[in-house]
Amino acid sequence: MNLDERPPTRPGGRPSVVVGPSVAAFGVAEPSVAAFGVYVHIPFCTVRCGYCDFNTYTADELGEGATRASYADTAIAEIRRAAATTGPREISTVFFGGGTPTQLPAADLVRVLRAIDEAWGLADDVEVTTEANPDSVDPQALQTLRAGGFNRISFGVQSAVPHVLAVLDRTHDPARVPDAVRWARAAGFEQVSVDLIYGSPTESVDDWRRTLDHAVDLAPDHVSAYALIVERGTAFARRVARGELVMPDDDETADKYLLADDVLGAAGLSWYELSNWALDDAARCRHNELYWNGGEWWGIGPGAHSFLQGRRWWNVKHPAAYAQRLAAGETVEAGSEAIDADTARLEDVMLRMRLREGIAADGLIGVDQLVRDDLLERQGDRVTLTLTGRLLADHVIRTVTA
Repeated sequence: MNLDERPPTRPGGRPSVVVGPSVAAFGVAEPSVAAFGVYVHIPFCTVRCGYCDFNTYTADELGEGATRASYADTAIAEIRRAAATTGPREISTVFFGGGTPTQLPAADLVRVLRAIDEAWGLADDVEVTTEANPDSVDPQALQTLRAGGFNRISFGVQSAVPHVLAVLDRTHDPARVPDAVRWARAAGFEQVSVDLIYGSPTESVDDWRRTLDHAVDLAPDHVSAYALIVERGTAFARRVARGELVMPDDDETADKYLLADDVLGAAGLSWYELSNWALDDAARCRHNELYWNGGEWWGIGPGAHSFLQGRRWWNVKHPAAYAQRLAAGETVEAGSEAIDADTARLEDVMLRMRLREGIAADGLIGVDQLVRDDLLERQGDRVTLTLTGRLLADHVIRTVTA
């Protein structure tokens, strides 16, 4: 699986495709005590960024039946169908991702959240997150979201440097970001997170430091920082292949990760997952932790993925096909895969090894040598990544699961 497409780095993770029977084929699932979350995919963007390979669309790319005006009702139809399949479950986390969820009116997002509550029931301490672009919100929209039950917001900042944003096809003005954060605080959001991307062509180390300083000045509760990956089939990949853009080498990317850890750490943000830092345990993204710790979730929307009782499945990708199937009373599932014990164990190691808490050493391969190489450290019967190990996490995971 691509690291940018599974739950460690993106909510509603996208597993490899193996077609098989869907969960719905087995009727109502047996009750489970596992943590249960809901991911809501909003596929709309004003501009499709050249590096992005997520299931997103601009208005010009969509046909009838997949408009922003009708999307909330379509998603609510799937929510009601999903709840009939799962039976009673208390929702511990909800995450609205995309795309840009705040391309929908705030009132529509609140309606979708209300439908989730009515269908399943939200826990008293539920975490409800929406992603947002700084230029897709205003004070009134944020107030509507907060009053409607959203308590966490994640702003796609990516960079504070205009020429880097231009390479990434990002449209917001960095000067607007502090305003958006201030409006979110004023609206009463309990947690504010910012997403950053490093390793872009033309981005110097000084550019990245400027972005980190900008992020720290926002006083966020949480920061996610991801290395840019060139995804096959994207406009960005084609520009790299033609030599129009030159990606930085691995050493420079590693230096930028170390700089992020230094700057964020000095600001009181501690790493808890390879690409995520938080002020304290309460500021950690509980929805992502649900993925990393083997919880279950239902993904709502076109292309969304779900996991329940050892089975993963995914919806049809195109919003028009998704809407048409729901309107016709047909399944929106495109395929599924059953997770056997060996796969479950492998994925558990892959996910938990990325966390600050690490994983039990029992059954892992090559641990002693990795400790000697300063890639792992022992903490009782568990092993965790060292700072050097975090830079070489893929190597460590391959070694211990070989």
